[in-house]
Amino acid sequence: MTLSLIRLLFDFGLLVMIWMVQLVVYPGFKYYHRERLMKWHNIYTARISYVVLPLMLGQLLLSGIQLWGAISWYTLGSFLIIALLWGITFLQFVPLHYTISKGNFNEETILQLVKKNWFRTMLWTFLFLCSLATL
Repeated sequence: MTLSLIRLLFDFGLLVMIWMVQLVVYPGFKYYHRERLMKWHNIYTARISYVVLPLMLGQLLLSGIQLWGAISWYTLGSFLIIALLWGITFLQFVPLHYTISKGNFNEETILQLVKKNWFRTMLWTFLFLCSLATL
């Protein structure tokens, strides 16, 4: 199995995950009553971390290896996009999730999750398509 194929698998995993979150998980938060959302949200964030963290770490590592091996528009561009995704995730989404976990949220907080997540959804979709095109 080639490094490019392994990278494609990680990119595909994140593609599926982000579209499920964008279309199902985040919009579904608005259907919970406050106390039930806080309870479910704490369970959700703990469990999704077991899926997302290995995928994101693997994608970052593989992208770094590809960049180290050969600098090209694809390797440099994808590495920078992945770095941007990490930044967005930890600077915007972790605080939003923390707000929900602590009960300091309203309907606008949920709408912000959905609205802001479109950018991550498009970036991960673009990364997958680029990886697919390089095979």
